[in-house]
Order: sequence, then structure tokens, then C-alpha cells
Amino acid sequence: MKFFLDSAHVSEIQAALDMWQIDGVTTNPRHVQVSGKPFLKVIQEIGALFKGTDKAVSVQTNPHNHNNAQAIVEEGRKLAELSPNFVIKMPCTEAGFKACYVLCQEGIRANLTLCFSVTQALQAMRMGAQFVSPFIGWKESNAEEVEHFISEIVEVKQNYGFQTEILVAAVRNGRQIAEAAIAGADVVTCGYDVYKAAFEHPYTDMGLTKFQEFWDMTPYDE
Repeated sequence: MKFFLDSAHVSEIQAALDMWQIDGVTTNPRHVQVSGKPFLKVIQEIGALFKGTDKAVSVQTNPHNHNNAQAIVEEGRKLAELSPNFVIKMPCTEAGFKACYVLCQEGIRANLTLCFSVTQALQAMRMGAQFVSPFIGWKESNAEEVEHFISEIVEVKQNYGFQTEILVAAVRNGRQIAEAAIAGADVVTCGYDVYKAAFEHPYTDMGLTKFQEFWDMTPYDE
């Protein structure tokens, strides 16, 4: 499974690359706004971190164009020219699906985001998306069933041999990372703090404390 970082903080992304060897990045308008930098500036700074690699950086098209396929296509072409690492994000709307198909026919990779149903995921796969991003945290927060959501998308992919990667988004904790992996998803994307908490465990800390005590009571050499 690939681990993507959900962020637009350049220093945070660099730290995750150095420490965790993350496989890519997903950005969205909220992350860019929080970074405090203009959209084009920050995405190009992020792209520079991945120069010379095959790692993906998902960059969002203008969400106001969610019903305008041509506008999404035109913006997607411009964004794709900025970096070979960029994967163009567009929503799971009718226009988004159409724009995805057009861009993919031109060799531009797409990430269909804001996916909340298996049928949306299926259409994203049919349109040739590189990634489809089912959101689990939002569904779970609104009392929707998510236990079988990812596994059903995985089953659809396997049934028909689609090459689209299933990128599980809005992941809130380590258990959700594990569940996505068990279901057979290709990628999870999480915030920096989610990964940091997921890689830690109080029993590990407790065990280290005990081992340190024994270590200190034992001669290291003759």
C-alpha cells in the first residue's frame, strides 16, 4: 500500500519524505488556504520536492467549475504542464467524469475526488482515472456505513480489471488505515498528525521504558 500525505505545507511534506518515505501528496483548497501562499506558488513548491521521481502530487481544479467539463479540461491541461508529477483532481460529478475522460485520452492523469458511492467509483474507473478517492471519514461522521464501502470498490475493480488506483481519503486514525489496507485499497492519504499518531503506541513506549531500565542495570562490556 502507498502512503500519501494530505497537506500543502512544504516543510511538513519534506519532513514526511525524510522520515516516512511517503509515496505522494494530495492537496485540496483547504490545505492550500491554510498554507498562506497563493495556489500556483505552493503547488509548484510541492512539485519541486518530487522532481525526478515518479511520485504523484494531486492538485485540485477550481471547484466552482464542477459543472463545466470544458473549464476543468482547460485548467487541467495548464496545471499538468507545470510538473510531470501533477495528477489533476476533479470532483465526481457528471462534468468531472467527462473532463477525466478527455484528459486521460491526452495522457494527463486524473484523480476523481469527493467519491461517496461505489457507482461513482465505477464511473471514475470507466473514464480512465489514475486515482479515485472515496472519502470515509466524512461518511462515518454522518453515520453512514463504511465497513463495506472500500471493499466493494476493490471488488468492482477486480471484477473488471480496471487499472485505477483506489485512494482512500478523509482517513482519521490508524485503524482506518489498517481497514483500508485489509480491504485491498491501493493508497491511503492522511494528515501529518494522523500518521504520527498511527505510528506510535503506548505499549511500545511502556516496553521501551522497561527495556531501558534493564539496559541500564546490565554491564555493556567486560
